[in-house]
Amino acid sequence: MSKLPGFKAYDIRGKVPEELNTDLAYKIGYNYAKYLNTKKIIIGHDIRKSSESISQSLAQGINDAGSNVIDIGLCGTEMIYYGTSFLNADGGIMITASHNPPEYNGMKFVKKNSVPVGYNSGLNEIEKLITENRPIKISDKKGSVTKIDLMDDFIQNLNQFYNVKKIKPLKVVVNSGNGCAGLALDKLEYILPVEMIKIFNDPDSDFPNGVPNPLLPECRSHTIDAVKKHNPDLGVAWDGDYDRCFFFDENGNFIEGYYIVGLLAKSILKNNPGENIVHDPRLTWNTLDITKDNGGNAVQSVSGHAFIKEKMREVNAIYGGEMSAHHYFRDNAYSDSGMIPFLLILQLISEENKTLSELVGGMIKKYPCSGEINSTITNPKEKLEEIAQKYPGGKRDRIDGLSVEYQNWRFNLRISNTEPIIRLNVESMGDVDLMKEKTEELLKLIRNN
Repeated sequence: MSKLPGFKAYDIRGKVPEELNTDLAYKIGYNYAKYLNTKKIIIGHDIRKSSESISQSLAQGINDAGSNVIDIGLCGTEMIYYGTSFLNADGGIMITASHNPPEYNGMKFVKKNSVPVGYNSGLNEIEKLITENRPIKISDKKGSVTKIDLMDDFIQNLNQFYNVKKIKPLKVVVNSGNGCAGLALDKLEYILPVEMIKIFNDPDSDFPNGVPNPLLPECRSHTIDAVKKHNPDLGVAWDGDYDRCFFFDENGNFIEGYYIVGLLAKSILKNNPGENIVHDPRLTWNTLDITKDNGGNAVQSVSGHAFIKEKMREVNAIYGGEMSAHHYFRDNAYSDSGMIPFLLILQLISEENKTLSELVGGMIKKYPCSGEINSTITNPKEKLEEIAQKYPGGKRDRIDGLSVEYQNWRFNLRISNTEPIIRLNVESMGDVDLMKEKTEELLKLIRNN
């Protein structure tokens, strides 16, 4: 269990300045560079008010440890993943709190080749060095800071994942949520044969139009309204650091990330039969069917980017997808991207000559799902075991929380790594009423304390 409140399972995240501040950022930079024995670390940051000062302190700590810094400035998290490999850096740190409110900030870490560093793979050691208050020994050969603009190289690198010649003229609502995605969209606009209806495109540290987290139903209304107003071919929204993108069909309906995983798996396997596709255990039936029908092999992994990336490397998977809208690509250093899925879906709509609702309609009908429903409770571990006792039989696994599968419906119940929250997902075999019935039944049991 972490001693510093900002140290989480996959990253560092906390309120500024109580849980993350410039003093801690300096210590993190110094000890991260020492722990990895680095010569070169790439850093970047999101639009938050505290990001610039935290970035400067982080860089100073890295320099004092004797390592050089390449600062790419305002960017998305996937640019750190790309840049770490592209620039052959020994590590990368993205300063971001992603979709959290403005008063938060955080850091995401990778080492050489963009391999993720989480609490159990290094952050615990860095935390230990900080909490033991070991003396800082400034290196005789302090490092330097070099600032570069990596955006054009990043946009160029995206070309390997799609064929712009296969994208038809489309009209798309794009919502950056006042995060950093707008910087990349402004570049792509000159390349794609697409009319972009941009909303909240400019980065704004106040997030005046709400927290950029389209996974929450209350954060989708602006995109839905814009789709209904402008009648585009589809709508797309990103979170604050744009490592996730979310899709809306031409009617403004939000498409669960589960079905986008199916679409991308099908699209990728069309040209790469026999490849492995990694997926999380929350919702599975649609992914299993599509992967099998298109000549691929489905491999299940624990949820979370560190676990998905580790499993993908282990089985050399070409693609990995989570229903939470994280999509991972082998040729992207096994890292998640919010821009690659956007480009692939544009190409798929063009090639299939179908609307997004037509592309996912069959999946939704065959495997209706609840979407992830969170419940804040005081005893999540005890509650999970209570539910396990109330649903005997069925095919069960504990790879990530509790999954129970019956002949015509299944559910997954898992505990948050960082909060007293339990997360429920339910799906059925073509029976919407059954899915809703079981979802309500489970929620009553979960929330009955």
